[in-house]
Amino acid sequence: MERIAEGLHRWTAWHDHWEEDVGALAVETEDGLIFIDPIAPPAEIGLPDHVLVTVYWHGRSSGELAASEVWASTRSAQPLRNRGIEVAHAFRAGEELPGGIVAFQTARTSEVVYWLPEHRAVAVGDVLLGAGAKPRATEDPLRLCPERWLGKKTHDDLRETLRPLLDLPVERVLVSHGIPIVDDGKQALAAVLD
Repeated sequence: MERIAEGLHRWTAWHDHWEEDVGALAVETEDGLIFIDPIAPPAEIGLPDHVLVTVYWHGRSSGELAASEVWASTRSAQPLRNRGIEVAHAFRAGEELPGGIVAFQTARTSEVVYWLPEHRAVAVGDVLLGAGAKPRATEDPLRLCPERWLGKKTHDDLRETLRPLLDLPVERVLVSHGIPIVDDGKQALAAVLD
């Protein structure tokens, strides 16, 4: 497990479908411990009070964390339930979330990204990929997901929905796939969105 900042940790675990390690986050807040897109959480971190899921594909270990309340966007809630994950709170982007975390809707209708204001970090599921992430791994620090993942939407649509993040004091872009950006996140984000 890697300490990104005080109260913010990231770990990786093997994902059989992706055939690579993928990342997850633990955030300590006034509302308790929050996991984002957990996969095989390390035992030493304990159980979270809340689990936030960016997209239903990232339900991962959420169903195994019975002591926690699972939060997902209204578009991801039913697909998660269909996968056996009990969603306690279905929300829309902009609604109040634990720990003061804010969800932003993306052009991928079932996916949100999370703004962690205390840590000046954006937590991302699949719409942005870090260096080394499949498919077609590159050394680019950050890139958009393949356009085919967006259904009928385009990369331009995705950029438009993510541009409001540039109005925030982003320092970190914590991707699930690839290497996270822990410094100069806004610069990397701007390079992808402009």
